[in-house]
Amino acid sequence: MITRYNETKTPNISSVTVEMSHPKFRTSCQPGFVMRDFALEGYFSRWQSTADHQLAASDSETLSVTELLGMACDEDRHRWETLRLGYTDPRGADWLRETIADGYQTIAAESVRCFAGAQEGIFAVMHALLGADDHAIIVTPNYQSAETIPAGICAVTGVGLDPTRGWSLDIDAVAAAVRSNTRLISINFPNNPTGKILERDRFDALIEFCRERGIWLFSDEVYRLIERDPAQRLPAVADVYERGISLGAVSKPYGLPGLRVGWIACRSAEALQQLDRVRAYLSICNAGPSEVLAQIALKAADRLLCRNREIAERNLALLTRFLTRHGDLFDWHLPDGGVVGYPRYRHEEGVEAFCRRLIEQHGILLLPASVYRSELLPTPTDRFRIGFGRRDFAAGLAAMETALADPARALRRTG
Repeated sequence: MITRYNETKTPNISSVTVEMSHPKFRTSCQPGFVMRDFALEGYFSRWQSTADHQLAASDSETLSVTELLGMACDEDRHRWETLRLGYTDPRGADWLRETIADGYQTIAAESVRCFAGAQEGIFAVMHALLGADDHAIIVTPNYQSAETIPAGICAVTGVGLDPTRGWSLDIDAVAAAVRSNTRLISINFPNNPTGKILERDRFDALIEFCRERGIWLFSDEVYRLIERDPAQRLPAVADVYERGISLGAVSKPYGLPGLRVGWIACRSAEALQQLDRVRAYLSICNAGPSEVLAQIALKAADRLLCRNREIAERNLALLTRFLTRHGDLFDWHLPDGGVVGYPRYRHEEGVEAFCRRLIEQHGILLLPASVYRSELLPTPTDRFRIGFGRRDFAAGLAAMETALADPARALRRTG
């Protein structure tokens, strides 16, 4: 079935294709990308300033500039103190790319490109590798731009994670969605918002499938390194596949989204050349102070990741006990990694009303299922995202306990 954005028919749950008629991205300013409302950012913009308890956060606990500088070695402290505020290397500073490359098994500094956050990396990859005559496969649910950016360039087919099987990915469904012009498949593990890490045998099967057909595999790995069980950690796609593209950032595992430093790791000189061309039309280069601070953070990775894993583990235990205690209201699949989960809300008021009531009456911010709606596939309408990566999580959970005791919600439960 092929479904267009302006159609109202209900799409098939297994996979749906969206055909877009926009021309290939060019440097001549011809229109290609359709700017759609970003549901998640719009929701945050509407409610974040009024929230007393931010339980929708997708990042780990952050730290101050002073705290971060306290972790700097003498070389990086000198680099910070003598930094001149001119343009930086569009690829990212050599020393930063070398440090990023140290986090991979096969990647060298020349195979790394830095961007102003992971979002810019997603935009650049999709416009560098996709054209109007191509086809892409996007796994859902996901971060919205992983879907809407390629859908503004070419035909896109969605393949959904299955909530009845622990949010796993059916590789046969991916294979069934492939066309002769399929150029790219996009995945995200640990997944936002479910926290799912794909089983290793399925991951390996997907790699081999792409290799046999020469398909690019774009892997959003911004939650990598903060797995609940390190044994479940998947290798970086760029390490195990010659046409693999790994997206990383300091935002999620390191708790430093304000630095706006992300990167792409890829062994293909062809893809890197195209990324450089697209980047010239975006932020041009990263901010020098952010690069130095990111360098310090990555060199202190063991310390920061250990701290943030401990916070996440402690909060996840609190959250699991909370949801189990209220098992008549919530269904819960324990996330494998990252710092977000995607529980099901079973009360008849519905998850949208639930989230609105919590923010309006109790100052508690959660993300309702509508934020993760897809125009490729039907998505669950009874779930919400909750983030457990910050130190103040317990206070927010206590406030949520109070909200659940509100007599106004004493309505009939649903099954």
